[in-house]
Amino acid sequence: MINPRPPAVDGVTPESIDAFVVDQWPARNDVSRCLEVSGRHALAEITVGAEQIRPGGYISGPTQFAAADLALWYACFGAIGLEAMAVTSELSIRFLRPALGELLIARAELHSVGRRQLSGTVVMWTDDPDKPVSISQGSYVAPT
Repeated sequence: MINPRPPAVDGVTPESIDAFVVDQWPARNDVSRCLEVSGRHALAEITVGAEQIRPGGYISGPTQFAAADLALWYACFGAIGLEAMAVTSELSIRFLRPALGELLIARAELHSVGRRQLSGTVVMWTDDPDKPVSISQGSYVAPT
């Protein structure tokens, strides 16, 4: 039997994450939003602008990388609280198929939550979660 995900830290909801990001990083205000969060995952929606589309209509690699980083940041919030200075320690990405569209969905799952380091994976898709466009894995370091 699979254990259900633990709930997010008290006060951490998709709405509180969105408000926190607007406060801490105003440039992301109308570009991304958190759809779900628990103590071990987050689901993010990223609106892709025309400047992020490559020839052929593909969502650029840097845009997907940024989406993975953002979703993993959101997942960290669910585990440790709204902490702006939880920072990326390392992050890698593998592109699986062309990402077409104007909306990118990223699901981050935390696999390890330690006192200082959190590690997880991110799966991204555009229109079908069963057809991921890229996958990432990485870790964040929480401040002491």
